Amino acid sequence: MKADFMFTSESVTEGHPDKLCDQISDAIVDHILQRDPCSRVIAECAVSTAIVFIAARFSTNASIDFANIARQVINQVGYVEHSFNGKTCSILTSLKELPAEESDSFDERRMSDEEIERIPVRNQVTVFGYACDQTPALMPLPIWLAHRLARRLTSVRLQKLLPYLSPDGKTQVGVEYKDRRPYRIHSITLIASQGRPSAAGGPDLKRLEQDLREMVLHPVLQEEEIKADDRTRIFINPDGPFIIGGPSVHSGLTGRKNAIDTYGEYSRHSGAALSGKDPMRIDRVGAYIARYAAKNVVAAGLARECEVQLSYSIGLSRPVSIQVETFGTGKLPDARIAQLLENHIDFRIAGIMRQFNLRYLPSLIKGGFYKRLAAYGHVGRMDIGLPWEVTDKICVLQS
Repeated sequence: MKADFMFTSESVTEGHPDKLCDQISDAIVDHILQRDPCSRVIAECAVSTAIVFIAARFSTNASIDFANIARQVINQVGYVEHSFNGKTCSILTSLKELPAEESDSFDERRMSDEEIERIPVRNQVTVFGYACDQTPALMPLPIWLAHRLARRLTSVRLQKLLPYLSPDGKTQVGVEYKDRRPYRIHSITLIASQGRPSAAGGPDLKRLEQDLREMVLHPVLQEEEIKADDRTRIFINPDGPFIIGGPSVHSGLTGRKNAIDTYGEYSRHSGAALSGKDPMRIDRVGAYIARYAAKNVVAAGLARECEVQLSYSIGLSRPVSIQVETFGTGKLPDARIAQLLENHIDFRIAGIMRQFNLRYLPSLIKGGFYKRLAAYGHVGRMDIGLPWEVTDKICVLQS
């Protein structure tokens, strides 16, 4: 990557059809793990018009009403229009119950190190974790701002500060960099859907732009060190009114917003969906431990930015490769940092589950755990106490 460049990242609100699908998939994961922590599940969802389709493979002792879970999520997100709502939408399912495997029925919290070593991953994947010192959460500034604006769009709707807004919305932020450091905001785009056109009592574009500048843009940007200036290009619904939005207008699919779930394309990601998978899926939890490793490197002052790459093979408990890239900002050689991570962080699948308590968090957190990750990012969150955002390896990495 060049030293001087511009980078743009986008986010979407929880009412975007893709994010609606992610939330339904992760609500299913929460429901199952709350009732049987040793369950296995992969749940995928698609929405279009007034139809929701759920495909799930699972092994559990829990009783699951997939349709009811989906309807609850749709209602919680705020879809009440006659064209799409949780009460009247059609829900189709394709379900396959898998035979229970004795090897899945273990409690990693009570296992010895030797027992942890004997638990292999079941699929192969290369995952990435990233951190940098551009923001308090050690995330890239473009995706950080895009998420903050998207959350604010939802907040003003739910608080009825802008009650005419619908759940669907998008944000996009472009940031200019010099010497790989952000120095100004180049552009901001807000796309907000509204329940009614102006002819039926909804706002016209002029009022919408004024409201979003006052209630969304200004409150978010005034808290940031780098603010919009008189050259920042601001676009609010540049293509005209966006009426209703959501599945009535465009379709959605689980796992289609991986860049938004991670680093806004500023760093690499595996391409595998994060939502809809139980914690035995290394393509999900591997991304969390990779973020944990990268964030602790930056928090320890070993580099201003760090990307950690972990490669896993079927049948092995540990990654076959641990690679580190600090983009010329490291105080130690990248190979030395990789060795420190391997020495001090448990990258084994059962070790990750044990450290982060991943099978039991849905029961410990009211309303579930994984569904909260399905919108506004699986990493870099400061509104949720995520175990992979903890920087408790600073001392051992500095020693």
